[in-house]
Amino acid sequence: MHNIFSINSRHKNSWRLFIFVTIFAVTALRPTISSAHQTPNTLVFLDASPNRVALELQMPLSELELAFGNNISKNPETLIERLGPQLKEYLKAHIHAYLKKTAPWQVEIETLRMDKGKYIENGMDYWEVIANVVIIPQSGESTRKFMLDYDVIMHQVINHAALVSIRSDWEAGNLNTSSADAMVISWDTKANVIHPLEINLQQGSWFKGFKSMLALGMQHIKEGTDHLLFLIVLLLPATLVIDGKQWGKFGGTKYSILRLLKIVTSFTIGHSITLLIGALGWLRLPVQPVEILIAFSILVSAIHAIKPIFPGKEMYVAAGFGLIHGLAFASILANLKLSAGTMALSILGFNLGIEVMQLFVVLITIPWLILLNQTPTYKYVRGGGAIISGIVAMAWIWERVTQMPNFVSAFVNKEAEQAPWAILILAVLALASITLKRRVAHS
Repeated sequence: MHNIFSINSRHKNSWRLFIFVTIFAVTALRPTISSAHQTPNTLVFLDASPNRVALELQMPLSELELAFGNNISKNPETLIERLGPQLKEYLKAHIHAYLKKTAPWQVEIETLRMDKGKYIENGMDYWEVIANVVIIPQSGESTRKFMLDYDVIMHQVINHAALVSIRSDWEAGNLNTSSADAMVISWDTKANVIHPLEINLQQGSWFKGFKSMLALGMQHIKEGTDHLLFLIVLLLPATLVIDGKQWGKFGGTKYSILRLLKIVTSFTIGHSITLLIGALGWLRLPVQPVEILIAFSILVSAIHAIKPIFPGKEMYVAAGFGLIHGLAFASILANLKLSAGTMALSILGFNLGIEVMQLFVVLITIPWLILLNQTPTYKYVRGGGAIISGIVAMAWIWERVTQMPNFVSAFVNKEAEQAPWAILILAVLALASITLKRRVAHS
């Protein structure tokens, strides 16, 4: 199952492990500085794209207060409302970027928010200020190489450090590179100065970026068990005609192919619309309700596969639920912090990747469903597949409501990689059923 909660959780855990090891190494190797406790450091994540570089700063509130003042640790929940503009000005005064020092790049503080967590060691609460910063180069200059002159907090707190990592690099085709090494910005105690950090990225190109987005779209569907399950379950009865209030017989190959194409096309149109709208930031919905609705779409399709509840309207249902699925797709691109031009190219590449993988799955599945449709075996395949899918959908709904895995969802997550075997079993079953039917007919 492709679950955004589980993906974010795995990504967050890998970063925590990486950060813990890095902080330990940094604090162990740095010269000893008189302090009563180990200082929490700032984490800086860079997302590089052709026209700009986005920075996400994760600053411990207790350390920021020592430099910014204003008693900000009191009532941290309202800090952004009370002192947001002043905090933005403070950050702009202490973040600079340039290729030539005489021609500084533009620095903008886009958003500020508070984040609450717990210290691993003692379980106590702590607060962080999360700042999203964008730096834009001078005309004619490249984001591949520049100097980052950064001294937030450190200008007052000399034992503070910033751990800088390249989280994504669009032109190099590297997205969400959680294994990247950290660079450290800190006081040089010998020279009594904070040196600018040189950012020097490997050779990149627009083609590499586009290709990486195409691959990301394909990977997203390959790992997106919930997206594929919705589509396949919706296709299960698509080859059948309606007989009163029940599913009837096989409608024929031409009838089936046309219906299948209409459903797949409708789903594509639906998710493409919200992929564009969501990725461009025109519409943002919280992740949790979107994920719950995706699981609900599978449940509805599973019920429909057993008994028609929207006969003849599968195209509209596919398009409608496709709008929901597209919002989940869009969240992947929105997190890359790309400029408008780069985002447009990324949407094209990502969507093409989705369609290529989606079409591939349909092409290797539908022929066997059409064959099975012509045998008595199909009603058991359709019913069994619908029941299993409905159970999985309810397990996902429960998991996404409670944000806690359960037995069924954990099993599906673990065994999702075995899906190709299901296609092989379907193919063998289809060939065996059609062969048996022909032998019976000729006996």
